[in-house]
Amino acid sequence: MDELLTEEADAGMERELAASLDALEQELGRVELAALLSGRYDSSDAVAMLNAGAGGTESQDWAEMLLRMYLRWAEREGFITELDEIHHGEEAGIKSATFVVHGSNAYGLLSAERGVHRLVRISPFDAQKRRHTSFASLDVIPLLDEADEEDVEIDPKDLRIDVYRSTGPGGQSVNTTDSAVRITHLPTGIQAACQNERSQLQNRAVAMRILKARLAELERRRREEELESIRGERKAVDFGSQIRSYVLAPYQMVKDHRTDFEVGDPNRVLDGDLERFIEAELRRRASSAASA
Repeated sequence: MDELLTEEADAGMERELAASLDALEQELGRVELAALLSGRYDSSDAVAMLNAGAGGTESQDWAEMLLRMYLRWAEREGFITELDEIHHGEEAGIKSATFVVHGSNAYGLLSAERGVHRLVRISPFDAQKRRHTSFASLDVIPLLDEADEEDVEIDPKDLRIDVYRSTGPGGQSVNTTDSAVRITHLPTGIQAACQNERSQLQNRAVAMRILKARLAELERRRREEELESIRGERKAVDFGSQIRSYVLAPYQMVKDHRTDFEVGDPNRVLDGDLERFIEAELRRRASSAASA
């Protein structure tokens, strides 16, 4: 079509060519993104853990804003989410939350969000309307399938299982029975809990699956550290680093510090529009791996 247009102008063909190129570019983007998600666990479901940083109510409110953002993002992607555990703050917000995202490439996509998120805004909790900086962190691990779960061996003697009643803000009971379950792996101190299901048996099954995923992730990170130690290098990825800043005052901007990608509409991002940030980070990872 382009060759034909060099010989003779045709407005209709020009529009058709432009539309065809746009469609081809979008398809190429999808193929490239799929190629970036080729890791062993990238196609798996994801277990995500949000934790408020230091700062009391400010950070707890920020953690709740991030929880909403990720749930909205998952909804935009057509994923199914389960909020398995949540600890509410005394005044507002949440201290921590664990949720599972079910869907194709859920882990691969959400792993690009792992790290510390920073918020700068005029505090709604400050009578003097001063600007505050708050921090919250997101950690993500793959939810193992049945075959991978079989590789994680747990001695029942190493487990402590606590049953309690799930509660909401203000202490109001969510369930009228002690159906929530917390499982602690005594040798490592790693915990997993679930209070989402009505049945204690269901909560126990979900908590056990999350515990196995966390233990598997711990072992994977240990192996990575051993390999880096043998190579004599430090790990390039710092899971506790600040990855992104969300500035609501005195100006408006969201900037990712790993890729330098930024937008000037924080509300859109906080409403779940994370696709461009995730894609930019996945491309950065692929580029870093290719040059290593």
